[in-house]
Amino acid sequence: MAKVKITETVLRDGHQSLIATRMKTDEMLPILEVMDSVGYNALEMWGGATYDACLRFLDEDPWERLRAIRERVKKTKLQMLLRGQNLLGYKHYADDVVDKFVERAIANGIDIIRIFDALNDTRNLQRAIEATKRFGGHAQGTISYTRSPVHTNEVFISLAKEIEQMGADSLCIKDMAGLLDPYNTYELVKRLKSEISIPIELHTHATSGFGSMTYMKAVEAGVDIIDTAISPFAEGTSQPPTEPLVAAFQGTEYDTGLDLNLLNQIAEHFRPIREKYIASGLMDPKLMGVDIKTLMYQVPGGMLSNLVSQLKQSNAMDKFEEVLKEVPRVREDLGYPPLVTPTSQIVGTQAVMNVVMGERYKMVPNEVRMLVKGMYGKTTLPIKEEIVKKIIGEEEQITCRPADLIEPELEAVKRDCARYMEQEEDVLTKAMFPKPAEDFFKKREVQQYKIDSNLLNEEDMVYPV
Repeated sequence: MAKVKITETVLRDGHQSLIATRMKTDEMLPILEVMDSVGYNALEMWGGATYDACLRFLDEDPWERLRAIRERVKKTKLQMLLRGQNLLGYKHYADDVVDKFVERAIANGIDIIRIFDALNDTRNLQRAIEATKRFGGHAQGTISYTRSPVHTNEVFISLAKEIEQMGADSLCIKDMAGLLDPYNTYELVKRLKSEISIPIELHTHATSGFGSMTYMKAVEAGVDIIDTAISPFAEGTSQPPTEPLVAAFQGTEYDTGLDLNLLNQIAEHFRPIREKYIASGLMDPKLMGVDIKTLMYQVPGGMLSNLVSQLKQSNAMDKFEEVLKEVPRVREDLGYPPLVTPTSQIVGTQAVMNVVMGERYKMVPNEVRMLVKGMYGKTTLPIKEEIVKKIIGEEEQITCRPADLIEPELEAVKRDCARYMEQEEDVLTKAMFPKPAEDFFKKREVQQYKIDSNLLNEEDMVYPV
């Protein structure tokens, strides 16, 4: 049995799960050399919501973050999370945008790209997997794990085989809501190890209380890599903590070989950062406990906070329990999609509307129409005919890969943002987040002007004669 490897998530999912992705690059940089010396399998530090949050809330260039981390992390692989054909946005993009994004991500320092699709429609993984391999990256294909009457271990094993055949270099079981229980995990991993030959990584969240137990059984079943977060940004809606798992495996056949003293240094760095975000109110203590509603309603932690926010805006917090019960009904209506970005937001918003309006599907967001029409891909079960008629009427559903209907976009976006372009990557920012990108470019321009002005001294000034 090989030693188990650890991927550290504090630089991405740890703070995405607990403080809405608000950790700043400057808070990461001082500890990176120590993190690089630990011997992690990888540092997950980019993708997911980090790109959007950098632009929208932190006034940071996500590409600068990637380059700054790569400059300091010389030995350890850097990993990112990519939503397949959705990239880091919330809709499908043309193949030329996918290709360019993957090429630039790898050129700027990403080694491993974890590629998932919210519907487990492998057609939406294909282009990103091909591009990652073409540009010299490690393509990690992903199963979005969920529970439903139709999501059996056989379904996930079949998906895994398909992902391996597509050329993925490794497989991730992405358990975004913490639904994997220890004994089923053992069965699933054991079966997968006998059916596929690529390495298997397990990603879970501690929300349900299963997290560390699930990892222990996965390791016993032969999983190759587990995702953990250093303790100040672990537990609750984040990943299980790194240090106790490393300690638990010490001296066994699964020993990670990681040094607890180095891990303690890393924890000491992040502890005051955690305290700062607790004091500011960004880290809600409610997110730190076990939430059994995850198992009852299969609602991931991030989706719970979105539901609360929507209900507060509608002055309808008294309907919270009703909305939680409506979520599984909407999910069944829509063909049992796994609840992960963007489907978690789509299902959650429809559940809120159904309850607040007092009538199911009286009001339907455009994203729900698109899902029913097939614009996000194929759902696990076909959507019932009566639901299709109720939501899109006589409109025809599409059956092809959604991106086949999207014309190349890159050149048009390039023309559109020519005035602001300072680097090749700006086109990709504009393609995925048109409005936040333009706002960011304008702020960057103003900031650059201020810096340039400050560099001038009296002798540099040219006065008219």
